[in-house]
Amino acid sequence: MTQTLTPTRRPVRQLMAASVGNAVEWYDWYAYTFLATYIAGQIFPHGAGNSLVPLLSTFAVFAVGFFMRPVGGLLMGAVADRHGRRAALTVTILLMGGSSLLVGLTPTYASVGVLAPVVLVCARLLQGLSVGGEFAASTTFLVESAGPGRRGLFSSFQYVSTTVGQLAASGIAALLVGNLADARMEGWGWRVPFILGAVLSLVGFWIRRGAQETLSDERSKEPRPGLFDALRHHPRQSLLICGITAGGTLAYYTWTSYLPTYAELNTGMSKSDALLAGTLSLAFFALLQPLGGMLSDRVGRKPLLLFFGLGFALFSVPLLRSLNGTFTSLLLVQCAGMVLLTGFTSISAAVNAELFPARVRAAGIGFPYSLTVALFGGTAPYVGTLFKEMGRPGLFPWYVAVLCLVSSAIYFRLPENAHKELER
Repeated sequence: MTQTLTPTRRPVRQLMAASVGNAVEWYDWYAYTFLATYIAGQIFPHGAGNSLVPLLSTFAVFAVGFFMRPVGGLLMGAVADRHGRRAALTVTILLMGGSSLLVGLTPTYASVGVLAPVVLVCARLLQGLSVGGEFAASTTFLVESAGPGRRGLFSSFQYVSTTVGQLAASGIAALLVGNLADARMEGWGWRVPFILGAVLSLVGFWIRRGAQETLSDERSKEPRPGLFDALRHHPRQSLLICGITAGGTLAYYTWTSYLPTYAELNTGMSKSDALLAGTLSLAFFALLQPLGGMLSDRVGRKPLLLFFGLGFALFSVPLLRSLNGTFTSLLLVQCAGMVLLTGFTSISAAVNAELFPARVRAAGIGFPYSLTVALFGGTAPYVGTLFKEMGRPGLFPWYVAVLCLVSSAIYFRLPENAHKELER
């Protein structure tokens, strides 16, 4: 008999369990991004015979994290479907805490030689595995924790917490860089955020242990799904996840991560102004998410998805072309994009969860979503930089617009599930 989702007894605790852990996960992920130059200076060889070695090593370590995210989505999604959402959330937070500690304690190349980059690569593999699994488990957990008419609202906290983690990583990195001499920052300062991340992971672990399981007892007693059951039995839904996510993840990484760099490369804007505009727009973005989620609970998911997809298809090019090197222009362009982007991010978790039955929901979401993010979101900075190096920077806004238009075609054909009961 089909089980329908019932509200949890402790909705605030459920939101905290998902959101705090997710914020810690993304704090650790972004801390690596912000401090990569310091890490490279200590972990990779100086004065190598081939001057490309440190650069290639930096890109390789960055890439393995994205490569492992689909694997994490599949494996941790399977854990969530077989053993419960809370078990998977516990594993992901411990994995991230362990990998963060490993980064913080990685020995330097000067002290142990080639073992140093090997340790860092292992830590980055664990981080990627954890982040990929986190989305699969926390997405399912958040949406299943919501009461009737609140799935969109609960879904929105996925990106609220992600943004909080990103802002925390940026703020702590900026605080350290601003208050420590270069020698101290290069010597031990860059390690502090990662050790702090490991401590915060323990806090997240404690909160998650007290969360209420959302996978029903009846489901947990059924035969456990195979690792690839979601792909094998629900190929259409898996492809839909890819199509829904492609435009959204490209727009997300472009507007939240790459846009300050894009402005520096193409308009000559100062790095400090670009980073300040990026930080302010991220705070604005976090505030918008619950509003988008609540709106979708009233009017449905499709109107918001189409608002996002068609909005970016129409306005990506004029918005990016309007950048003129001033702080005001970048801030306005970023905030305008954040409003459009909220149509996707605030309800992404709910839209994905509503496509799959409970038995394979976490794995069904985790693998195709993380694979699409790796292919389109993770490559956004590289594609934008490549167009710049080719002398065709104006092609990148069109790339964003076309991919969002493709996703919009899929949004038109999506079933509207906002007001239907969610199988548990």
